[in-house]
Amino acid sequence: MKILLHICCAPCAIYPLDVLRQEGHEVAGLFYNPNIQPYTEYARRLDALIQYARDVDMRLIRFDDYPMEEFLRGVAFREEARCAYCYHLRMSHAARVARKGKFDAFTTTLLYSRFQDHNRMKEVGESLEKKYDVGFYYRDFREGWQEGIRISRELKIYRQQYCGCIYSEKERFYKGP
Repeated sequence: MKILLHICCAPCAIYPLDVLRQEGHEVAGLFYNPNIQPYTEYARRLDALIQYARDVDMRLIRFDDYPMEEFLRGVAFREEARCAYCYHLRMSHAARVARKGKFDAFTTTLLYSRFQDHNRMKEVGESLEKKYDVGFYYRDFREGWQEGIRISRELKIYRQQYCGCIYSEKERFYKGP
């Protein structure tokens, strides 16, 4: 199949890309992550992914805009549901790009993370599959968590310490009163 892989960062792309290629799929990457803040973090992750994509000969689709405001408007006053909104925002963008680019399916490196809600992502992906008439390739890539970390360290790829949004950055340091 021709699969569009939404990518949050280079380290998270390593294992899913390898698995998809081993299965014989043609894979292109998509970087769309308006949740990542501040912009310097966004740019650092994008730069690392651009270099990784070159190194592994992966076509990378990206856009020059940084629609951080769209993410912030979508989660304002709904912070408890921010992850569900974020999944939908990024995966729906991937589904639209996949349909327009005549891909057979789309998937996401978010399925590699031990910290994300896989059931929610699967629900979102399946609903987008119906809405956009493009397949959603669900696979639990968490089995390769340690391998991806090991390889990213060997390759000296920039590894971030939080999911990307300002809320997760706060949770990283602020433990409350």
